[in-house]
Amino acid sequence: MTNTALITGASRGLGLALARSLAGAGWNLVLTARGADELARVADELGATAIPGDVTDPRHRERLAAAVPGLDLLVNNAGALGVTPLPPVAGYPLADFRDLLEANVVAPLALVQLTLPALRARGGAIVNVTSDAAAEPYEGWGGYGATKAALEQLSNVLAAEEPEVAVWWVDPGEMNTAMLAQAVGAEEAGQAVDPAEVATALRALVGERPPSGRVNLR
Repeated sequence: MTNTALITGASRGLGLALARSLAGAGWNLVLTARGADELARVADELGATAIPGDVTDPRHRERLAAAVPGLDLLVNNAGALGVTPLPPVAGYPLADFRDLLEANVVAPLALVQLTLPALRARGGAIVNVTSDAAAEPYEGWGGYGATKAALEQLSNVLAAEEPEVAVWWVDPGEMNTAMLAQAVGAEEAGQAVDPAEVATALRALVGERPPSGRVNLR
């Protein structure tokens, strides 16, 4: 039976790199991202199913879950950076913080809830992509880091509650992505690790299937 993965934020960065890596290993892929044209090109390249949309939209999440009645791997990679330039916590606009929570915490949790029956049936796995900003006090990263800290604790409890499903909350380290460039500038981001290197390590993690827990890929 061919393994099936659902990857969010799959049109660029780590999501794209992981999709390429898993496709090379023969996985069946269902991919989503907001940019329909970019996603279509990726799906054509990899022979994957593209379902464009925003994971903060409940109807879109329902479409994704319906597309994977058999599921071996859910990768919650899609996320938002929040306000830029990165503001201090004391001045973080609360409306924007609520939006950030919706994208980085509520949407991944909702997708987990919708796909758990399929994951349980196959003894599947969940990868929630997090950040060292969830644990370290980087100035300006309080809003983003707080959402990733929430995602980490949800993952931690989920792992205890769902022993038949592997749950990994993965810190990929700094990668040369558009999101990092948005935060720190293109020059500094260009010195970070290629997402393809991280994707190779993440694919190895999935293959080795260690116990549930926090994984630092740096």
